[in-house]
Order: sequence, then C-alpha cells, then structure tokens
Amino acid sequence: MSDVLGTATLGEIVERNMANHAGRTALIYAGQTFTYGDFGRRVFRLGNGLYDRGVRRQKRVAILAQNSNAYVETYAAGEVAGFITVAINYRLAAPEILYILKDAAPDLLIFDAEYADVVDGLRGELPDLTNFICIDGEGLPPAPDWAEDYEAVLAAASDGPPPSRSRPEDIAYIIYTSGTTGHPKGAMLDHQGQMSFARQLAVDFGVRPTDRILLVMPFYHIGAKCNQLSNSLMGAAIVLHRAYDVEGVARSIEQDKVTTAHLAPIMVQDLVDLPDRDRYDHSTLKLVQYASGPMAVAPLSRAVAAYGPIFSQVYGMTETGSATVLHDYQHVLDGTEKDQRRLASAGQVATDYQIRVVREDDSDCDVEELGEILIKGPGVMRGYWNNHPATLEALDDGWMRSGDIGLMDEDSFLYVFDRKKDMIISGGENIYPREVEEAIYAHAAVMEVAVVGVPDDRWGEAVKAFVALQPGASATEDEIIEHCRAHIASYKKPKSVDFIDALPRLPNTKINKKQLRAAFWGGQTRNVN
Repeated sequence: MSDVLGTATLGEIVERNMANHAGRTALIYAGQTFTYGDFGRRVFRLGNGLYDRGVRRQKRVAILAQNSNAYVETYAAGEVAGFITVAINYRLAAPEILYILKDAAPDLLIFDAEYADVVDGLRGELPDLTNFICIDGEGLPPAPDWAEDYEAVLAAASDGPPPSRSRPEDIAYIIYTSGTTGHPKGAMLDHQGQMSFARQLAVDFGVRPTDRILLVMPFYHIGAKCNQLSNSLMGAAIVLHRAYDVEGVARSIEQDKVTTAHLAPIMVQDLVDLPDRDRYDHSTLKLVQYASGPMAVAPLSRAVAAYGPIFSQVYGMTETGSATVLHDYQHVLDGTEKDQRRLASAGQVATDYQIRVVREDDSDCDVEELGEILIKGPGVMRGYWNNHPATLEALDDGWMRSGDIGLMDEDSFLYVFDRKKDMIISGGENIYPREVEEAIYAHAAVMEVAVVGVPDDRWGEAVKAFVALQPGASATEDEIIEHCRAHIASYKKPKSVDFIDALPRLPNTKINKKQLRAAFWGGQTRNVN
C-alpha cells in the first residue's frame, strides 16, 4: 500500500483510508455518518456490482443525480475499479442530457428516482444502454420496474476488492462543459492528474485529518469533487448537502462542527445576510473557499466583518483545476492601494502550476500587458472526449488556452478582465451564448439573435438576449424566455430580452457583441464577473 505522497491512483485513497482510518468519519450526509471502513466496503460492493453487470476497466458509468452518499460512492467505485465516471448536470433539459449520453455511450446509468421520468423518456433513443440503477430513499419515489434499486445492488455484491483495478494513466472522469458550438464537450481527467491536483489543494489550503469540509455545490462540477478528493486524501471528513439551502448551511456549520466550506460568492453573501445568523455558533469555521470570480469589496467587507479573514479565492476551469489562489492573508481590506487592487485579482499561481499571459503570436506579454491566459499544471485535462479538433484547439504542449483575457502585475498576481470567447458565468455555471442563441432561433418569429452577459449583483452575470423579429411577426419577452425551457436548462434562459430592429454589425458583417455589451459594462473595472 502506498503512503499518501506515493499514492498513484485515486482508488488508493479509498484503500489507504480503510487501512489507516477505518473508524474515523469519512462522510456525513442526511443524518447518516459513514466511517472510512463503512464507506470503503460500500464502494467495493458497488464496484463489484457494476463489474457483475458487465462494466469493465475504462468503460463508462454515467450518473444523473443530486448530491448524496451514492454520488460519492459512484465516483469512488470508478476510482478503485478503473471505470470512467460521466457526471451529468441534472439541471439540463432532456435533449441536452440525451446528447451527453449518446456522446459518452455509457455501459450503465445510475440516476436519482426523481429523474426516472426523464430517463424513461430517453430510453427509446438509447438502444445500447440497458443497465439502469435507481437511487431512491426518504422522500423519493421507488425505483421503476425497468431499473434496479441502488441499495439492492450493493446488498447482493461482495464487499471485497473488485477484480478490475485502476491504473495511473487511466481516465477517471469525463465532466461535460458548455460548448462554443452549442454542444457540450467532455473533459477527460486522468488519475495521475487528479491525484496531483488533490495534493496541490491539500498543500495550498493546509488540509488536516481533523478538518470537516462542507460541500453543497453539485458533484457534476469539478469544484465539489476536487475538494472532496483533497480532504479524503488527508483523511478528513466530508459534510455533504444534497442541495443548497442557506438555513441548512448555517445549521450544519454548527451541528457538524464544520471547519472549511466551499461556496459560491452568492452563497457567502446569503450566509452573511441571513437574518438571525448570530443564533448559530460558527466558531469552528476556519476557511471559506470561493470560486467563479472575485467578490466585490462591499460584500467581502461584510463577510470579513462577520467571520474574520478566513476567505480564499481560486481561479481555474474544469479542464485545468485551480490554477491560482488568493489566500486568506492576501484579502487585506484596509491596506495599501496595492493591497486594495489585489482584492480584484485571482491571486498568484497555485502550487505545481504555471501561468502565462500571451499575445496573439504566443509571445509572453510584459507586466501589466493584456493577453490570453494559458494554464499548465497537474489538473489539466487529457483532452475532450470524442472531439479531437477541440482538443487540438485547446491544448498546446500541455498548456490549456483558457479563453480568458488578463494580465500579471509586478508581483505575479493574475487579473482576469474579459473573455476571448463569449462564455457567461452566472451563479457559478458556465453558459455559452451560442447554445442560448440556438434555442431562441428555434422560435418561428425570430429572425436573428445575439446573447451576451451583463452584470448582475446576485449572480455575477445574467444572460441577456437581443432579438430582431421576422417581418410582420410578434413575440413577447416572456414568450421567448418560456420557449427556451424546452431546449436548454432553465439556468441558461435569458433573464431579459430586448427587441431591436437590427443587430449591430462589424465591417466583416459579424454581429458586434462588444457594442451590445458596452452599455452595461461601462464604468466597470472588469468586463466579466
């Protein structure tokens, strides 16, 4: 058995914790506490159950579910046995889910009972997918007759190590991100890279075996998953929430003696602004890690006043992992002008990562010169599943082209100012305008459309559509927004729609989105939030 520094595959984390920490708390979920011994045996049972149903090393197992112990166990079974876990965003519309299932071609699908109707409606489009396992439980309907019950699968399987084992070079996960062409792309993340990424997070955030991290972000995102890995690597405990509820978070920090939390900026604001928050004892909370963008000085000041200087920001992508960190001690609210400016930065390069800011010809920018941000490090993906052209476009000698425009200051603090690509980040979710535009174009009254991101106090950015209608046609804002429901996930819908006679054009006839955005971002220090 490897020690923590020599661990080569993610599955060895499970086995090491079974051997060294069998009686320690591994996971707290929905009133249940699982020790590392309990957790490891359940993971082995699931790995054997999947193997018994024909899943073999480097075959895909998809999961469509909200957070639960079963979600963490599904990931871990793949980590041990070498299966590739395909995490599907449950907030997607049925056509989007179908695209991912066809692209990934899993041998088996694990799903929450509440999504049984969605899965049932897709089965006819997936003739090669015949193995279905349903997660049910308190408050959920029973498994349908065409699917097996999750707990029954575990009960019937051996709790010994599964016959199939992972290797360091294996792909561990395929996590789909929004695509510029309207179709999501599956980022392939391997064992070696994710193991190194987990170690990097453990080092940069000083994870200890006595820590308890609260995770409420969905596990189809890399943020929740990588934090679970880094804490499990060190033998710490995971406090897992099924879905976000600010009262539940506040209560859990006290009841479960949470020491660390991974939250989106809007969640931090919700917690700080929670009425009667002081009735909860949050004295155990020592670190809050937030991502998807900096917090404005005003809400950050309120957060520090409420909890002290315990906030750290990370910057990265599904395809790269966390490439920079703005540590808690670097959040200086009453310091020099330089300290104040750095509150708007993404921090400095993370352990074992490299950052370049480059010009169009790929030469390195000077200090304070804007260019595209390139990222290299242990968490960088192997490529996009079934999409070699996109892989070639994104990766160059191990460097990931982020599509973000930024600069480095004289002390190597990174500032992100704009996006080379059109991506919008709203509430921590990536949204590409093209996929929203495709949905709106499906409306018969629409002649042309352009979608941009505009500032939003709560969500960071909001989706806004500009629509030119067909001659003689009519449509309302509510009609366009409601129309999108059938085509894309609800969170991707435009929050507002402006109707205009014609979209502005550049000399090359392309739509001038910069002009459309300018009216909303004027006076801002950044063109993204």
